[in-house]
Amino acid sequence: MIVPIKRDGVIEDWVIIDLQGDLNFEKVEHPNDQLVGDLHFTKTGTPILIIGIHVLHGKQVALEKPLVVLERHRDNIGDEIIGEENTTKTEYKVKAIVRKKLLFRTRPKPIVTNVPKPC
Repeated sequence: MIVPIKRDGVIEDWVIIDLQGDLNFEKVEHPNDQLVGDLHFTKTGTPILIIGIHVLHGKQVALEKPLVVLERHRDNIGDEIIGEENTTKTEYKVKAIVRKKLLFRTRPKPIVTNVPKPC
């Protein structure tokens, strides 16, 4: 999962979130628009991911080789010329570079609140 990290509304970096296990979703019409959870960082830079009632603590790791996120653009040329077939010009633009990943290796821990004290 690649996630843009926003601080003050500006995209600064893109990172990969590496989770151990599976994420199961209810049937959703558009899964790309689904909110997975909240990502926070401590003052020391440790990532904390909150999914529902579970919390995961991770660490930030630099990728050995950076990854590039490309966006494809297609332009049709030759529409006005009579007798020629339509040709398509395809170009790729660099949208982002991913240099880090957030690694969450431990199992999620439930967030427990309002625990009654024993008498």
